[in-house]
Parts: sequence; C-alpha cells; structure tokens
Amino acid sequence: MKTTLSNSSIKPSGHPDFKPRTGRERPGRATAPTGRRMSPASACAAAAIFSALLFAAPGSVPAAAEEKADVIVAPSGNDGWSGALDAPKADNSDGPLATVQRAIERIAELRAAKSDRKTPWIIAVRGGTYWLDRPIVILPEHSGTPEAPLVIRAYGDERPVLSGGRPVSGWQVVEGRWETDRMDPQHGSWPIAQLFVNDQRRFRPQLPKHGYYKVAKELPPTPERTNKGFDQFGYSGDDIRADWANLTDVELLIFHQWSASRLPIAKVAADEKRVQLAGHTTGTADWTKFRQGHRYLVINVKEALTEPGEFYFDRPTGKLTYLPRPGETPDKTLVVAPRLEQLLVLAGDAAAQRYVQHIEFRGLTFAHSQWTTPPNGQSCPQAEINLDSAICGLAARHIVFDTCAVRHTGAYAMAFGNGSRHNRIENCDLFDLGGGGIKIGNVGGGPWGHTLRVPNDGEGLTSHHTVRNCTIAHGGRLHNAAVGVWIGQSPHNVIEHNDIHDFYYTGISVGWTWGYGPSQAHHNTIAFNRVFNIGQGVLSDMGGIYTLGVQPGTVVKNNVFHDIHAFSYGGWGLYTDEGSTDIVMENNLVYRTKTGGFHQHYGKENIIRNNIFAFSKEHQIQRTRTEQHRSFVFERNIVYWDNESPLLGSNWRDDNFLCDYNVYWNAAGKPVVFPGGLTLDQWREKRKQDLHSIVADPGFVDPARGDFRLKPDSPALKLGFVPFDYSKAGRTTKPVLTADLPPAPKAFE
Repeated sequence: MKTTLSNSSIKPSGHPDFKPRTGRERPGRATAPTGRRMSPASACAAAAIFSALLFAAPGSVPAAAEEKADVIVAPSGNDGWSGALDAPKADNSDGPLATVQRAIERIAELRAAKSDRKTPWIIAVRGGTYWLDRPIVILPEHSGTPEAPLVIRAYGDERPVLSGGRPVSGWQVVEGRWETDRMDPQHGSWPIAQLFVNDQRRFRPQLPKHGYYKVAKELPPTPERTNKGFDQFGYSGDDIRADWANLTDVELLIFHQWSASRLPIAKVAADEKRVQLAGHTTGTADWTKFRQGHRYLVINVKEALTEPGEFYFDRPTGKLTYLPRPGETPDKTLVVAPRLEQLLVLAGDAAAQRYVQHIEFRGLTFAHSQWTTPPNGQSCPQAEINLDSAICGLAARHIVFDTCAVRHTGAYAMAFGNGSRHNRIENCDLFDLGGGGIKIGNVGGGPWGHTLRVPNDGEGLTSHHTVRNCTIAHGGRLHNAAVGVWIGQSPHNVIEHNDIHDFYYTGISVGWTWGYGPSQAHHNTIAFNRVFNIGQGVLSDMGGIYTLGVQPGTVVKNNVFHDIHAFSYGGWGLYTDEGSTDIVMENNLVYRTKTGGFHQHYGKENIIRNNIFAFSKEHQIQRTRTEQHRSFVFERNIVYWDNESPLLGSNWRDDNFLCDYNVYWNAAGKPVVFPGGLTLDQWREKRKQDLHSIVADPGFVDPARGDFRLKPDSPALKLGFVPFDYSKAGRTTKPVLTADLPPAPKAFE
C-alpha cells in the first residue's frame, strides 16, 4: 500500500481557537453545563428505562467502604451544591453535584487551598445516565500530581454512563412506523446518522438489501476534480435513481482495495447512467479509481426504508422514522440518538509544555458519540486515521483508564497524540465502534489529519502507551477500514493480552513510514493478543498484524491470529509491508487465513521464527518484492495445511532471504513443492535454502479442532522448535461494563 498522509490538529487548550467538537455547533446560543440532565418528563422516563434495564447496579457499595470521595456527582445533584454528600438533603439545601465537569473544577478549587496534599483527589460518580450537553474538557490546570492524582471513578459498584446522545421522545405510531419530529426541547433537532435502540445499533436503509452493486463503467474525474481525485462513475439499470427523495442526502459507500470512500451524491444523469459525487477520493492513485466491477452500497435512501430495525432521518423536515422490530413498543423502548462527536477531551499543549497529567478514570462508561457525513464525504487513504475519537488526549501524560467502557461510537473510541506519553488503558471494553478502537501517534487531533508527522522535537513525540487486558470488538460499523489498534510514528508502546475481533480491515497496525525513511515507530511490543474474525470478506490487502517502516526493537510475539479473510487478495496473519525492517515475529499461532500465514511485501532483516502457520487457503507463505538485501530470516517455523495451495506463493526468484530449520507438512497427502516445481532436496541443492528443514507431520494433538500442542515425539522438537503456550494469548480479565449488552449487529450481513 502506498499513500501519503497529512496533518491537522485540534487546537490545544492554550490556543485561542481551541474548542471541543460537539457535532452540532450553534454560534450565539448559550450552552448548559456539561452533563446537565434533561428536564422534560418524557426524557426522565426514558432515562429511567435506560438505567433500570441496562445499568442497574448489582448492589451499591457505600462510598465510605472505599477511599472517601472528595466530591460526589449524582443524577439527582445540583452544580450549585457542595458535592460533599452522596444524596440531596431532605430540604434540598445541599447534596452531590450534577456534572463531572463541575466536579473537576471543584477539585481544582479544593487543591488550590491544599496544594501540599499527598493523597488522591477523588470524584465519585453515582450510577445512572448523564446526558452531556458538551464534551467534558480537562485542562492542564485540572491535573493531579504523582502523589495526589485526580481519580474520577464510579461510586462503589454503580455504573455511571456519560452519554453524548439524547433519548428520542414524542413518538407517534403511524401504520406501524414510529415517527417523531420532537427530538429534544432544549437542543432542537440535529442530523442523525446513528440510532441505538435498547442499547443496540440500528442502521439507515441501504441498497441492495443483500450483497453489493457494482460499478458499471469507470469514468475520469469531472474537470474541476482533475488531479484531485475521482468523483463519478457509470451505474447499471435502476441501481441509482434521480427521482429519490432528498437525493443529495443519499451516500455511496464505494469499496477500493484496503479502503472505502463514503461520498454523498451531487447529481444523477439518468440518461447517461452516470452518478456524480459531492466529494472525491483522496488523491489520484490507481487504487482510488472507481473501476468497473468495484462494489458499492447506496445508503440513506428514503424509499428503501422497508425492514424492521431501519430508520430514516428526513433532514429537510426534521422527522425521524423508525421501523420497530418485533416486541418493541414506544413506552418500553429507549431510543438514543448521538449528538456530540467527542465525549472527553484531555486538552494539553505540548509546544508550551503544558500537560494534562496524573488523572485516573475507573469504572466509567462513555457512550453514544456522533458522526455525520461531511458535505464532501469521507475518503481516507488508509485505516480511517483522519477520524475523530470519543475520547481524545493531546499532550496527555500519566493518564489511566481502568475498567472503563467506550461503546456505541461514531468514529474511533480513543486517540492519544501530540506529546501524549505514559498512558495506560487496562481492563477496558471498546465495543460497537463506528470506526476503530485506539489510535496512538502523531497525526494531530480533532479532526485528525490525513498526514503523518515524524516529530523532530522532544516534547511533541507520542510514546510509552500500554493497552492491556482490553476487549476491542465490533468495529468498522460506519468506517469499514478502521483498525483495532493503530500506532503511527510512536515508540515504546505495549499492546498485550487484548481480545481484538470483528473488524473489516486490520486488527493491529504499527509503523507508518512508507519505505526506509525516518520512523519513530520503534521498540513497540505486541504480545499475547488474540486477534480474530478480521476482514470478513469486505476489504483486501490486510492482516491480523500489519507493519510498515523501519522498526528496530519492535517485537510481535505470543499472539494468536485466526480467521483472517480478505475480499480478494490479501488476508494474511503476519503482514510486513512497505519497508518493514528489523522486526521480530516469534511464538505466534496463525491459522485459517485466506492468502497466507505470513507475507512480506518488502522490507529488510525481519526475523520470523518459532511460529505455527496453519490452514491458509491460497498460499501458506508469501513474498512479493526482490531487493538487494536480505528480506527476512524464516526459521524454526511449522507450516501445516490440508489443501492443494502452494507452500511458497508469489515471488521467490532471488535468494535474499533465509529459510531453515522449518517443518512443512501437507495433511491432505499432497507433495510439498517449492518454487519452480522443486522438491526439498532440489530446493536445497539449487537454492541453498532450508538446508536443515524437513517435510514431516509435526505431530499436533488435534489441529482440526484447534489443538496445536505438539506430541512428545514431534520432529519439530528435534529441529529446535520451542513449544509455547498459546492459550495465554488474549484478555485475562472478564468484561464487566459490557457483559450485559446484546450482541452488536454487523454492518454487513
């Protein structure tokens, strides 16, 4: 993959133009404090349903049973009170605060009066749902210290939810459809591209209902888009119609190889069977073309609103229509529409060396972040890295998220950039994501830019993050090319013991220098993760782990990657792309991939050793480019398959690689053939490769059932293969805050 990405950034807190993104800015209108509760009775009733059905605590632990909180926040609170009590007084003269934002400011006031304190400052948030009016913004002046960090945690075992949405009210049932134009009396109406019904995502109507349409004719860009990108193509039959209602609100999701462009329709020339788009693809590279046969979907067609669970927001009238699923009734169903693009912003300023630091978040759920299609659409070269995030950290240091959840997002869940360091995300659930999971790197802030920046200043470098024991799942629901964990131009990060699954592109992506130029992505550790159900036949050129650029000290070890399936080419387990150099990949179990357990496009001196590769469909191991240096060392690996696909696919014309001490076995009884139709002996004699390798059954216990333990008499042991306990891969703690959620629906059935 080849692309050049650009940088744009959210303004740091010290910048006069800094403003968190709410998703619906209304200049000149006063905004209530963050987290202010809805006053209408209907909204209160909806909130009660929400809390009772989904977030009821199994039994609250009194705050006194833990470290005493300095400030308490509760749905029954008031920001004019002291926050020292966990419930209102009988005469309503004092009690808890109403918003987390006010609690943060209150702690800053208390700290100013007691600056020598050596114990944590604690905000306890009681259970319930807090409907945020604005993102929570934490500035450098709100920071804690190493001895006295600021801790924002759930009260006892209660489950507070900080929501960027609003309950939808005022439903009228019309011929089985639910309709409302009364969204929120305080905020009015706003564009709706996502809807969550009883805590489950719903989708806008799309065509076709099953499968895809295909581009009928490739067309050059219109004159105004020449040398900028592609913006039109020819379609077939009635796949696209000029007489659709609200035509310019209809979006096309057009699939490239490893990315997809979501672009609104500008106009339809029905007589020519030609559609012109409001925006264009990013750049004019060959892979951005709308080639004949490329797949696409038509989304948000009013006339296609036919299936239970679909919704349509009529922008000109402000009317929302929902087709209920069986058993859903307006009085017992909570419908939430996201309104805020960001829920929490840690807004430091690396250039001024003003950091947001020493803050801990524990037991909190962040939910319902907004995303709507920009006027010119969304088209990112790779991994959707320009998207914003529900939680954004800039110049954020020593921040901890522990036993938190981020769910029902419009874009990424979390992002840390521009001088962020030493942050930890542990025991968290990132669940049902419009985009991806976590971004770590130097690409700017909201909205995150298309360009990567290799920082040359010490303070601007993003580094030293830990993501451990997390579940990052059910992603790409709006932005299919987003990834589970993305690390760009950032060193010394540890990604370990996570479960990452149900994405349409790549699981973990590390590096982001194309070729052999300067890179800050070094000494990263990707270990003991379980990454599976990736690709799902939607995109191509992807993998369980994807790397690019020079990365000395980076290690990918003791992971399990399985069920990696691309649409066309690609679908690898371990994928070293575009100049990947000095990376060690060892003790990984990789099985059920489409195109190969391991593939190197091009790179230098990578070490692939002591791995198990099993059951790839089309090739077992692939190599693409020949170069004037050693590409990799492939040693002490076991390669096992049961079909007629070749052992070594693609390009093995030179000998600038080293294969040795490997065990190869085709369990289907087919001969193991090397490039050029050579036997192992001929391969050794002619190419001087695999001098100590063997063709033999490695002696797995039961590979068909996923048991890849070796029997004591395995010939692999005699060659130096060192058994590793792959059962240790994956999350070691159980999800708590998402344990009761219904299954997340897929973007593609």
